[in-house]
Amino acid sequence: MKVNRDKLSMAPSTYPLLIVISGHSGVGKDAVLEKMKKAGFAFSHVLTATTRPKRPGEKDDVDYRFLSESKFRQMIKMNQFLEWAEVYGNYYGVPKREVKEALKKGLDTIIKVDVQGATTIKQILPDAVFIFIMPPSISELVKRLKQRYGLSSAELDLRLSKVQDEMKRLPIFDYIVVSHTDNLNLTVTQINAIVVAEKCRVKPRAVML
Repeated sequence: MKVNRDKLSMAPSTYPLLIVISGHSGVGKDAVLEKMKKAGFAFSHVLTATTRPKRPGEKDDVDYRFLSESKFRQMIKMNQFLEWAEVYGNYYGVPKREVKEALKKGLDTIIKVDVQGATTIKQILPDAVFIFIMPPSISELVKRLKQRYGLSSAELDLRLSKVQDEMKRLPIFDYIVVSHTDNLNLTVTQINAIVVAEKCRVKPRAVML
């Protein structure tokens, strides 16, 4: 049999990845994403929209898309979110159009959501890559929550009770990566290894949105 060499390809077919980064509140998801950007990762980061007030140092369309509650509700009615939820009295949602456009351009796309949001996206787009960012320990998580938010004892207890519920949802994730505050390079290296491994799959993930 004569082989048509022009049609031979040793490279597997690839599709852009939709990577869902999730984890407990205060675990350091933002710090991980920022480190990935500084390390030169090639990906599109779709910002989460929220109605919560800006924290000191935050900028619109840099950290989040800060929206009024009326604007957010309007987007809900127009089905413009991939997923949305109310968390601690504020609304959060992932704009669907930005995700769709990034994937259409062939760009690996990262979205950052809480565990509730990841659960919803898993049901809609099961071929996305789901990565859970884990704290080194619960005591370290408590320390980060206190430093970042200055929570009262009641507020801290509420967040920690949610942690227990979130741990029950670990089976929906594909990977767990520990976030070490003093060694984010290791965290980023492990996420990069996950991306490389996903690109080498015999049966690549194909996210259709």
